[in-house]
Parts: sequence; structure tokens; C-alpha cells
Amino acid sequence: MASAGNGTGIFRRKPVEEITDEVEGAALARSLGLWQLTAIGVGGIIGAGIFALAGAVASETAGPAVLVSFLIAGLASAAAALSYAEFAGMIPKAGSAYTYGYAVLGEAVGWFIGWDLLLEYTAIVAVVAIGISGYFGFLVGELGVQLPAWMLGAPGTGEGHVVDLFAVILCLFIAFLLTRGIKTAARFETFVVGLKVAVVLLVIVVGFFYVKTANYSPFFPFGIAGAFTGAATVFFAVFGYDAMSTAAEESKDARRHMPKAIIYSLAISMVLYVLATLVLTGMQNYREIDPESGFSSAFASVGLSGLASVIAVGAIIGILTVMFTFMLGVTRVWFSMSRDGLLPAWFAKVHPVRRVPVRVTWIVGVGSALIAGFLPIREAAELTNIGILLAFVVVCIAVIVLRYRRPDAPRTFRLPGMPVVPALGALFSVWLITFLAPVTWLRFAVWFLIGAVIYAVYGYRRSALARRGGSRRAGS
Repeated sequence: MASAGNGTGIFRRKPVEEITDEVEGAALARSLGLWQLTAIGVGGIIGAGIFALAGAVASETAGPAVLVSFLIAGLASAAAALSYAEFAGMIPKAGSAYTYGYAVLGEAVGWFIGWDLLLEYTAIVAVVAIGISGYFGFLVGELGVQLPAWMLGAPGTGEGHVVDLFAVILCLFIAFLLTRGIKTAARFETFVVGLKVAVVLLVIVVGFFYVKTANYSPFFPFGIAGAFTGAATVFFAVFGYDAMSTAAEESKDARRHMPKAIIYSLAISMVLYVLATLVLTGMQNYREIDPESGFSSAFASVGLSGLASVIAVGAIIGILTVMFTFMLGVTRVWFSMSRDGLLPAWFAKVHPVRRVPVRVTWIVGVGSALIAGFLPIREAAELTNIGILLAFVVVCIAVIVLRYRRPDAPRTFRLPGMPVVPALGALFSVWLITFLAPVTWLRFAVWFLIGAVIYAVYGYRRSALARRGGSRRAGS
């Protein structure tokens, strides 16, 4: 098939042939192997969904049908994951959905997905920090220590609450860790992911012996609509592979390893999610589940307070990996947008020795700390989902477009069921968006408008494609 032109104006496209393993100018260090990538993916997926949101959705939205919520979210995520896997085998560059959208659908689409992910990933880091803080509060209470009320949560989450101080500190700690270099950070991530999986397996195995089938009735106390609403809320807990794919440029062999890591990480995580939610809602009636520290409270309710404390410690340590994955993701998207000229090049500056974007890492660390310190967990969680779902829509559509535009392009992984599977992924994602609260749409619209102004004033004229006049052919 003859190659198409690279488009003009806001539809100019980044040439696929230029996106190779060798990157001119600012470059990141290549240190990650297959299992380190998989660990980052699992680290991003498992954590907040089990330790932070499963209890909240079970008690307030879906009841025992939280299991169905995770399955629905997982199915939608799987269709998108296969689309990401195909792109990851073709375009081994930092940026993920931003880079894929830019290369296939044009600069304006790439910009808005990238701009969108800057907010979404930052908010996810904050959500997870709040979730860890809830377990920290449970653990401290079990030890008989009384902390001042002002530091225990965001305003409106409890009497005397002013700021979630522990969540703020966690965000800044992850930023510090990421500035130490990707090799050092990945070693920490791999170790803690192993610890986290061990804790989840402990929860499943021990909790199984305390399951009471009566707790599963009624299975849909909030109706089927409650399960779908829950799916829209927990969706962000099943797409850590998306943020992991932003690390393609730091992989030793991205074309071969990235598709495998995406599929492996989602498969491992979904099995653990299904088993863990069955145990949670079987151990304790959904009305009694603590929305902030679900598993610890469930184990305490059956007289296993000691194990509850172990779970709380494991949750605090393990959920750090989710923060790591998504903070890594947002900093790499920001780095890519800046290197492409859509944002000031100052942000793309990497450390001369560690080869990581230190400036954007600290900016994201502070931004996520402010969200975590002053927003309740549900508001912050809903803020994340609309943007990620839209990113999934773009990637699913883009993989169809590129398959038909460039069927001969080298691919180390080809998703099955083209175009049905990616089309279902796009439709599923749009459907889940409709379940989000109106205030989520309002916040997204405000962020979208801010992005439109910045693109019109700066990015459109200063991008790398604009500076060279869009004269090259994309061949995509």
C-alpha cells in the first residue's frame, strides 16, 4: 500500500520510520529487561484496586458484585492492552498513547492525549497515596498510637482533618526515588512487587477459610447498574501496563519485550483481583467493609488482628509500586512532549549521569502531593478515569488505522481479531465513560480548555514538525 502523506496543520503526523531505538538529543538510559518491565506493569495494576478501592466500591457502589466490576473493567482493558502491545512492538519510544496517537492520528490528537495523561497519571499517584494513608491510619490505630486529627486526611474526610500528611510525604518520596536513576529505581520496584504479590496470596489463601457464602447474598444489592458504575471507578486499577509502556525507551529490547510484558502483567493481575475480591466480600458483609482499609478490617472482623496488621504493612509497602509506575509514566509522557517541542525543551533536560528527567519528576511529585493532601479519595479517583478511557479509545482506533494504512510495517506482535477486538475496546471504554459523574466531566473540560490554549499559543508553532515545515513524508 502506498504511504500516505504526513498531514498538515494540526493533523501533521510524526513519521513512524523516525521513531527508532536510537533517539537523537536527550536520551534515557536503557536498563530494563522483560521481567523488570513485567514487574513495573504488575506494580502499576495490583495495589490500589485491591488495597484501596475494592473496599470502597464493595461497600458503597456494587456490594459483592465488585467482582463483576473488576471483570468488566478487565475485559475492556484486555482489548486495549492488545492494542498497546502491537504498538509497543512497533514504536519503542517513551510516551505510550501520546506517541502512538501523534504518529497515526496527528499532532492535535497526540497533544490532547498527552496533555490529558499529565493530569490523569498525576491524579492516580495521588489516589494511591491516599489509599496507602488509610492503611497507615489503621496500622497506627492498632498499635495504640493517637495521631493529631489535622494530619490524617483531606478537608471534609473527617472531623478536624486538614491535610493527608502521610500521602504528601509518600508522593515526594517516590519522586526522590525516581530521580536516583531508572536502574536503581527498577530494582526497588521489582523487590517490592514480589513482596506485594506475596501479601495478596496470603490474603487469598488465609481468607478463603473464613468465607461465608451468606455474605454473597444479595449479590447485586445496588443493581446491575451498581456493578457497571463500580467498573468505571475501578477501571484505573487494571491499566498499569499503559504507564509501563511509557518506559519503552528504557527497555533493553523494547520491540520484543514490551508486548510480552503488557500481556503478562495484565493476566497475572486479573487472576489475583478476582480471587481477592471473592475473599473480601465473602469474609465480611459488604455493609460492614471499611472503604479505606477493606482487607485489614475484614481480617480484624474474624479475629485475625495480627494478620490484619501484616496486611496493612504489606499494603503500605506494596502500593508504593503503583505510585512508582504512574509517576514514571507521567514524567516520560511529559519528557516526550517536551522533546517533541510541544512543551518547552527545559522540561526534557535529563540528568547528565543518571539519564532521567529530574525537573519534571519533581514537578509531578509536588503536584501529586497537593492533590493527595487536599482531595478525598473518590473525587481524586474519578478524576483519573475519564482521561485514561479516552486514551484507550485513541489507541484502539489508531491501531486499526495503522493496520490498514501500513499493513506491511514490521510488527513483533499482531493483535488477534482485527478490527473487532480493538473496536470493542474503544466502544467499551466510551460506554464506561458514560457512568462517570458530571463533576468529572466538568474538571476534564476545564483541563482540556487549558490544554487547547497552550497548544494554540505555544505547541502548534513550536513543535518539531512545525519548525521543519512538515515537509517530510510520514510513510504512516
